[in-house]
Amino acid sequence: MNFRFTKIIVIILITSGYLSCKSGSVNLFKATSPHEVYQRKLISAGLDKTALGADWITAASTSMQKALSITVPYQETGYFAAEKANAAAYKFNAVRGTKIELSLQKKPVDGAKIYIDIWKLPTDGNAKLLASADTLGNDIKLDVDETGAYLIRLQPELLRSSEYTLKITVGPSLGFPTQTGKNNIKSFWGDGRDNGDRKHEGVDIFGTFRSPVIATNDGTVVKVNENNLGGKVIWLRPKGKDYTLYYAHLDEQIVKEGQNVLAGDTLGLIGNTGNAKTTAPHLHFGIYTFGGAIDPLPFINPTVKPAAKITASVANLNKTLRTTSKVALRSASNSNSTPVTQLAPGTVVKIRSATSNWYKTELPDGNSGFIRSTELIQVSNPIRKIKITLANSSVYDKPDSLAAVKVDLKEGESVDLLGNFGNYSLISDKNSQSGWIKK
Repeated sequence: MNFRFTKIIVIILITSGYLSCKSGSVNLFKATSPHEVYQRKLISAGLDKTALGADWITAASTSMQKALSITVPYQETGYFAAEKANAAAYKFNAVRGTKIELSLQKKPVDGAKIYIDIWKLPTDGNAKLLASADTLGNDIKLDVDETGAYLIRLQPELLRSSEYTLKITVGPSLGFPTQTGKNNIKSFWGDGRDNGDRKHEGVDIFGTFRSPVIATNDGTVVKVNENNLGGKVIWLRPKGKDYTLYYAHLDEQIVKEGQNVLAGDTLGLIGNTGNAKTTAPHLHFGIYTFGGAIDPLPFINPTVKPAAKITASVANLNKTLRTTSKVALRSASNSNSTPVTQLAPGTVVKIRSATSNWYKTELPDGNSGFIRSTELIQVSNPIRKIKITLANSSVYDKPDSLAAVKVDLKEGESVDLLGNFGNYSLISDKNSQSGWIKK
């Protein structure tokens, strides 16, 4: 290890420890997340002027611009290598009323921090930071207050290697309003009513006559009354929310207006009052905002789907593989996703993470995408042997003529062809030294 590299490591260790005790520079900038706190420390220590520090800051922003698409629930196991300034970002869609739960486990457990940030992506303007963590605290749990696109970014500290497993699950943000379950919902949002003259603005949950209806979460009872459609009804405003819950067709109302309740408290008893007199006892459950009624099912749906099991071998993380045939580099880990580009047989890629039976891969030019694991093979199995035809053929550490030269090969030397990228071939010489040569 050279002196300059050693000096950078020492400075980073100091910024991780000593500067964390100095609140002046951090508080001055009013950092909003652990990631930003760390970045301010790097800048304060002058590391943004080094190539590695600048690469780390650049990776934070470019990863967001090049974020790949995922579908939640989602899980992946990945690897951040110490020698590279890493960051990974993903876009996904979420529905209002659901709750996103994000967990990150890493190896070694007491090793480098991995900074996690999640944003709401607007249709225009800037992304809004919603939550952050540094893998030392609790999992991120986030109520989705707006249907739309979201983005998550992972980035480790500099010069620290770490394997991680990311899990994102989606469930309800509210509890279920009865002691029964989803299978007792027999009528859903949008179903026709009165011969199609109106649409159902809620869900009907059937249950035993005079069985409890319960508070889905902490809140305040804002109204207890009776009307023609709902019969005996209760309106509950959940704590910290901008919508009101509507419980209708009750046989009895137990709570009073202005009463504060806790999640699980009994509000009333199931009945068939109002326009439900000819139907079996059930609870009509609705949610109302300032803009009107919205579908309550995402708020209370207790079904939480597990993410697909990872079947791609994690032993290939951070290894170099090549394509077995012509394949599409895809923007998401499914066969129907948009191809980023088409790759020729033998194209060299780096494995960054594994999800389901796919790998997230990185091309030598920095572009990323997903490839099915069965479409890749180890480069340690050479394609064939080739002979150097030029008098002096330079071997570069990257597929670029401006890259550093590792060694010069003589005309007639025999080398193993491991793969290709663009106008360059990845080879291994008689000393098992690998690098890139021009085709």
